[in-house]
Amino acid sequence: MMPAARESLLDAAYTALARRPWSAVRMVDVAAAAGVSRQTLYNEFGSKDGLARALVRREADIYLAGVDRALTAHTDPHDRLTATAAWTTANARENALVRAMLTGCWSERLPVPALAAVPSGSALPAQRRADGPLPSPADLVHLVRDRAVAVLAGPGHTRGDTADLARSCELVIRLALSYVVAPAPDDEVAELVRGALHRRPVP
Repeated sequence: MMPAARESLLDAAYTALARRPWSAVRMVDVAAAAGVSRQTLYNEFGSKDGLARALVRREADIYLAGVDRALTAHTDPHDRLTATAAWTTANARENALVRAMLTGCWSERLPVPALAAVPSGSALPAQRRADGPLPSPADLVHLVRDRAVAVLAGPGHTRGDTADLARSCELVIRLALSYVVAPAPDDEVAELVRGALHRRPVP
């Protein structure tokens, strides 16, 4: 199947999930919404659980791509980290799957795929990746922290050189997560992050 068709199926699954609990989402309806046969859907994802894993993996990738954009949208390091915190809270507010991945709190409306890898018989690289390990909340914190460190420290840095920077970056993502759990206005998130960074070393 062409990647565009796979994306159409994932879009259809995401739309269906916004309208009803995952337990009530039917594969035949997802296929029809994407304009393909149900057999094509099963050929692509293997099962409803395979579809769920692929959907969760895609939403995690979209979130991390947004982190990368936030980290390169400004030149000032504080602005880069503030933008990362703002993206995290905004994306989690709008996307229940991202919110669940960041907090580990999966409501009964959502699919709850196992984070551990599952046996994959798929010949499709995208589905084999989806069948691999899914990120836990701690994994996402570390991925965002490490991306921030890599951007802010630049090439050629060593782990020992960036210990303080890594702590500052992790502080920012954990502050953002506190606002995911207990929402507040966006400007309050930014103000708290800037205040915290003012007292911490950021290059």
